[in-house]
Amino acid sequence: MKTVGESRTIKEPQTASAAVSDFAALPRKLGLFSAIAVLAGSAIGSGIFRSPAGIASNVPDQTYYLLNWVLGGALALCGALTYAELAGALPHTGGVFVYLKEGFGRLPAFLFGWSELIIIRASALGAVATVFAEYLLRLLGVQSAPTVHYVAAVAVVVTAIFNIAGINVSAMVQNLTTGAKYAALLAIVGASFLIGPHHPAQVAAASATTEGVSLTRFGLALVSVMWVYDGWADLTFVSGEVKRPERNLPRALILGTLSVVGLFLLTNLAYLHLLNIHQIAASKLVAADAAYRVIGDAGVRFVSIAVMIAAFGTLNGSMMTGPRIFFAMAGERLFFKKVAAVHPRFKTPYVAIALAASLAIIFVMVQTFEQLADAFVLGIWPFYAGGVLAVYVLRKKRPDLPRPYRTLGYPLTPALFLLATLLLLGSALADDVGYFSARFRGLHPATSSSGALMIFAIILAGVPAYYAWNTIHSRTTNI
Repeated sequence: MKTVGESRTIKEPQTASAAVSDFAALPRKLGLFSAIAVLAGSAIGSGIFRSPAGIASNVPDQTYYLLNWVLGGALALCGALTYAELAGALPHTGGVFVYLKEGFGRLPAFLFGWSELIIIRASALGAVATVFAEYLLRLLGVQSAPTVHYVAAVAVVVTAIFNIAGINVSAMVQNLTTGAKYAALLAIVGASFLIGPHHPAQVAAASATTEGVSLTRFGLALVSVMWVYDGWADLTFVSGEVKRPERNLPRALILGTLSVVGLFLLTNLAYLHLLNIHQIAASKLVAADAAYRVIGDAGVRFVSIAVMIAAFGTLNGSMMTGPRIFFAMAGERLFFKKVAAVHPRFKTPYVAIALAASLAIIFVMVQTFEQLADAFVLGIWPFYAGGVLAVYVLRKKRPDLPRPYRTLGYPLTPALFLLATLLLLGSALADDVGYFSARFRGLHPATSSSGALMIFAIILAGVPAYYAWNTIHSRTTNI
């Protein structure tokens, strides 16, 4: 296998329709290993170290807790199996943006780009940068809360510089951090089962507790689980920079997602081996608490460093993939054409990267981790579902489209993904409606708003924005 830095002249795969977003083509430099590292490195972030507490709070039962993780992993795998067909058939920069455009037209694609611009990408970058900053300051012994925002902003700037400097540089960072994250989590799992204490009586008692597990709470827990698993689709955004995409994209999507799901399930089994479900629910730093039970204070320091590496790698991966959506959007004349500019020396979409970084800095200065994470999941999942739905549409609309890989289990696999997405989004909407209904009646609900109604309103606001943009664009060609 060639190294990440090697490049060669590659003939673009012949498809029935070339994506306009590749009009200023980015060089294909990512091999199979680097493509897997982009996916896994984007998925294995701070979530597996931090989110189990919120999930266990919503489902305070060991069986339901594990079921949530299994269902989340199955859902991510169904999405990856479906996207593998789309990526092999349409291996162009922008990924989901391209699938929506080819399947349903320009308006849904614009809404995805609009949502990425207004809430999704900045929220993702801001959330991960916040976790990196929290753990860095913890290691340094700094307790000042406002400092977190400034350190997170600096981390965003650093990863933006890496990505502007070239796909080779950002891919090297991604390969190194992904390897380190895998090693850290496997070390936690191995140490937990080999030398860690086990308290079966506590775990058994917790398993018998089913009170408070409702369908709505289970669905909300699934929202948090999907934040942890998210990253399985990020590789598609850089499809235009993957070597031999008809072969490497489907393999990387499937193998990368399988490796992430397996690792996360093992990690949660390790948590439950050391802690009961109530201890997990009460622990905001569950990985640190688990490691402390095995090797004491040294374990806490080890986990803190591991979380820093994981968060930085995910931040780098998100900065590598997300701006390509703005690049593709501009290439389709659905955004300012300057955003589709390619750096003359580094061959990267430097304006799109700078734009994403600027928005992330604004978000990270004014919002908390929880606000950023929820906004990201609720904002992007309707479009993940739209991309999956496109596989049905394109099978009928474009039967001539070359498909080097066809979705395993079709048509059931994408259908399961769509049904689970309805549960996920429906639970968030039901929770929001219940919250505002209680407030309207003068009550004080126990939980806060998920923000689903506001996020969906922002997405729908893209419809008039689309028509306004087309009107302005039809009058001038200079934007």
